[in-house]
Amino acid sequence: MRVWLAAVALLLTGCSATAAPPAYNAADVMFLQMLIPQNQQGIEVVRLAADHPLPPQLKELAAAIESTQQTEITDMRNWLRAWSQPETMDMNPQAHAGHGGMKMTSPDVVGALRTAPAAEFPRKFLDVLTGQQQGAVELAQTENSASGGVNAQVRDLARRVIESRSAEVKQLLNFKV
Repeated sequence: MRVWLAAVALLLTGCSATAAPPAYNAADVMFLQMLIPQNQQGIEVVRLAADHPLPPQLKELAAAIESTQQTEITDMRNWLRAWSQPETMDMNPQAHAGHGGMKMTSPDVVGALRTAPAAEFPRKFLDVLTGQQQGAVELAQTENSASGGVNAQVRDLARRVIESRSAEVKQLLNFKV
């Protein structure tokens, strides 16, 4: 009877016999710190669509990607600030091997896209953007793995990234340019 009363008392006072799970862990922080520059680079890529002749549906998709990824960056920065964690990460790619490595598109590839001749731009744009979005999917999968993050909001963001970016990759692969 005493054990039962002690359990009821713990429940009524809001205490538990085990420690509360952490609000976030190092995997959550690393995911956000890696996804912010990945999204920034994605925005850089899709902004190139505005200055080139592309099918209207592709320009619409590029604008939607920019809007979504900018909103995600705002949310991620807010979470990191709330946790008193830095927005930037160690830029040494070796530091991220345990998280599947950096998922950034090579700056040389983005530079080549920026200077691509008009006739080559649509195909290169599709290739670069497809790779960029697939990189985000792979990064988000590490957050939602068994050894990934614990924060429900961050894990939900990762789930949404996997779903939306996977759908975008399918769309991009179906464009004929």
